[in-house]
Parts: sequence; structure tokens; C-alpha cells
Amino acid sequence: MPATDLPLLIEAAHAAGREASVFVGPLAVSWEKPENAGPVTEADIAVNELLISKLRAARPDYGWLSEETEDSAERLSKDTIFIVDPIDGTRSFVAGSRTWAISIAIAQQGRITAAVVFLPLRNKMYAAGLGIGTTLNGKTVKVAKAIPRQTAKVLATSTNLETQNWPGGLPLLDRHYRPSLAYRLSLVSEGRFDGMITLRASWEWDIAAGALLVTEAGGHVTDRTGIPLHFNNKEPMLNGVLAATKPLHLDLITRLSATDPR
Repeated sequence: MPATDLPLLIEAAHAAGREASVFVGPLAVSWEKPENAGPVTEADIAVNELLISKLRAARPDYGWLSEETEDSAERLSKDTIFIVDPIDGTRSFVAGSRTWAISIAIAQQGRITAAVVFLPLRNKMYAAGLGIGTTLNGKTVKVAKAIPRQTAKVLATSTNLETQNWPGGLPLLDRHYRPSLAYRLSLVSEGRFDGMITLRASWEWDIAAGALLVTEAGGHVTDRTGIPLHFNNKEPMLNGVLAATKPLHLDLITRLSATDPR
């Protein structure tokens, strides 16, 4: 239940932040994952082990899915699982940036029920529970108010806004970028941006926590085709993610589906 799980996630995220901060910066030992899967550092591994110890000890009947743990089909038999990215934005972490995040979520029967995204070096703790809203450092936050005809501020890579991706016409957007997908979703939840777009296939651990932050803050989140997100899939990937205020989300989906709304 969110009421009992959320304090556990917040406590674990704070502990993970302290652990990660010992390693942060270019002095952290890092290496490339096989098959060009990106970098990993000793901090990713240390945080992952800490979270396994704290979370699984507290909820031994929950399954486990993490970027830094070898996946197991055992989680598919579990009604409830943890979905964890020990450090989302590892390249930023190595570069000494402050925009990396610790992302922890709980999924029950495919639906996220509790989630936190924590940025230790920015002292930003985002938290959400199903049906109880989203907070930033304990204060309730909401997605941005929709203003007709105003250019929407979105978080996306430049490739997402290439014209061939938008058969219904490229929307007029003010594009920004943050390296961590979890942080992008968090920024939408607090209303600093109107939406975020990622059209490529995305790992569940990058999205799970942030998705609940947005929906509990009054936004709308689906895959790139408008289908609601479902977690703890056999292949833990999602078909892109659109997270935005509801009017903007509708416009984006319409344009992506090759129907020009104008």
C-alpha cells in the first residue's frame, strides 16, 4: 500500500544518496557495459547493493527489477515488485553534474503505486503514492496549467523533434533537455515544464517512478501511441513515453498518429 511503502522508499533514497555522493565525479571508477549499453560506475553497483539490502529486507515478498541486477523471470510471478535505477544519468554523474537521480518505484499488478525520485546534489526529493498526490520536499506539486496558444516547454532530445516522427505536423515547442529521464518526468510533475517526449524504446526503471509523479500531479502519461503504461513486462521496455498536461498530451498523440488537428 502507498501509505506504508512510500516512507520506506524515501528513507532508502536518502541512504542511497549518501552512498552515491561518496563516489560522485570523474574519480569514480567507471566502465562500459557490453553491447554499447552505456557506462556504469562503482557507485551504481554500491547503491544497487544498498537498496537491495534495505528494500528486500523490508519487503521480502516483493520482486526485484533493477538496471544493475541481472534480470530473473522470478519477478514475473510476483504480484508486487520494486523497479529501481540506482543512478539515472550516469554520464552526468561521471562528469560531476548535479542532474543525476536515484529512482525507486513499486509496481503492483503492473501499476505503479509508490515512487520516489531523489537528486541528492540538488536536495530534491520527489515522492508520490497512488491516490495521494505528488510532493517535492514534502510540499504538494501540480503539473503546469494549460494556456491556449502558448508555446509549450518540453524536455526532449533533438532527434525526437525531427519532422519524420510527426506525420500530423511538428508541434510548436520550446525544447529543453536534462540527461536523466527520471528527472525530466519529475520536472513535468512540478510544473516547470509542460511535458516530456521520448519516442525511443525505454527501460522500465528509467520511467516507472517518474510516471507516477506526473499522473499524481494531474498530468497524463502513456507510451508514444497513447496506450497506458504497464510495468513488470517480460521484456522490461516501454514503447516510448509521452508525459504532459492533458491538453498537450492529446495534441502530441494526435500529431504522432498522422492526423493534423488544425
